[in-house]
Order: sequence, then structure tokens, then C-alpha cells
Amino acid sequence: MNWAVQWEGVSKYYYSGLGRWRRVTAVQDVTLSVPYGVIFGLLGPNRAGKTTLLKLLLSLTPPSAGRIYRLGYPIQNIQTLSRVGYMHENHAFPNYLTASEILYLYGGLTGLSGPHLRRRVEEELERVGLADRRNEPLRTFSKGMIQRLGLAQALLAEPDLLVLDEPMEGLDLLGRQLLRQVVVQMRQQGKTVVIVSHTLTEMEQLCDQVAVLMAGRIVYNGTMEELLKSNKHTDRVSLEKALMDIYDQRIAV
Repeated sequence: MNWAVQWEGVSKYYYSGLGRWRRVTAVQDVTLSVPYGVIFGLLGPNRAGKTTLLKLLLSLTPPSAGRIYRLGYPIQNIQTLSRVGYMHENHAFPNYLTASEILYLYGGLTGLSGPHLRRRVEEELERVGLADRRNEPLRTFSKGMIQRLGLAQALLAEPDLLVLDEPMEGLDLLGRQLLRQVVVQMRQQGKTVVIVSHTLTEMEQLCDQVAVLMAGRIVYNGTMEELLKSNKHTDRVSLEKALMDIYDQRIAV
């Protein structure tokens, strides 16, 4: 099978302390494969290693051990990054720029130009409901509007792989509905979406496959349906309960 994303025996260590003598393990021996055309969720408590896995996937930091493949190529092939859209949890857009200026800036960095770039900017502004605010500086935007703009930026280059870090944060009901529509459309087009989120109900509704990280290790990898049935109860339990059972089992070990 061709995989959209693969982590094979991946570990990441950081060194801290005076003289950098203390080794901190962010992720340990992680092996995950994400097929094309699915919505994949990455769950886990704070400091579990979720953001580290995303940084490794996006070539923002190198692995200490193991191999990573992005869209069928080793992550050292940075040309594949032009086929990846990334929506960061905390956007650092310059607040003196307008919405359209932000998209022109990031579109140019992605390699878009000319009429194609102008068309894509207008399409995405319209798609996320910011067309009427295109010429207003970002300092006048709410957090939800910034989130919408971040989604537009991630979609500009029509990526084959969309990576979303806590995408529901700050979005109102209409914004959440918009995001769900975008994610489902990408899956229908055979593209892949990777979501990191603590909004468990959204993950339950959207994800085909999930992995749960704890203390840098994979403690569950499978379908959402299997996760919901993964404890001793015979009736259907909430995702929160299933996750807490997994955490409790891990802590007990």
C-alpha cells in the first residue's frame, strides 16, 4: 500500500541542563502509517509528543532515530512540502497586514504567482467567509477570524496533505461547520488530513483512524469505532471514557 505519511521507529531526544547533559525523550520508537484518503486523528494529553510528531513530519526538526516518509518520499525531499498545507495552533501573522496581504505573502512562499495566485486568494477568502474583510488589518480580527484565515492559508496551494494543529480553537459554530466541510471534501478527493485536537467530539465525528500518544509512545492505534469499544463496558461509551481507560491502563503499567 502507498502511504501518505509514515513514521518508522521514530524517536526524538532533546538535551537540556548545564552542558546539555540531561536527555529528554519527546517521542520514543513511534511507528505509524496513514493511508491516502483518510482523516487521521492524533490524540493524547499535554506533553505527550503530538506536536513533536508534526514537527518531524514537516521537517521542522530532524528525528534522532528512525525514518519518516511524506507523500511517498523521505522527509529529506523538501520539494514535497509544496504539497502540504499546515494550519498552526497559534498563528504568528503580522497584525499590521491585511487578510489578502497575508495570503499573497504565503502564496508566494509556496510558489504561486500571477493570475493563479490572485484567483486562489480570492477563492479562499470567499471560502472561509472573509472576502468582505480582505482589506482590513489583522489587528481588527477576532481569534475565530484569524483561525479562518489560517485555514485559507493552509489550503492556498491545494495540498494533497493537510495538517491541522488544534484547528477548532476559537471557532464559532459556523467556523466549525466550515472546517468539517473542508476536511470531508478533501477526503472525498482522495487527499489526506492529519488532525491534532483536544476537541474530542469533533474527532469522533470526523476521524477514520486515530492514534493515542502518552509520554511519547503510541498506546493505541486503530479506528475510532474500535477505540470506543476498547474498554470493559458492553454499551457504547463516550470517547472521553475510552481515552481515560487507556490512560489509566498505561499509568498502571
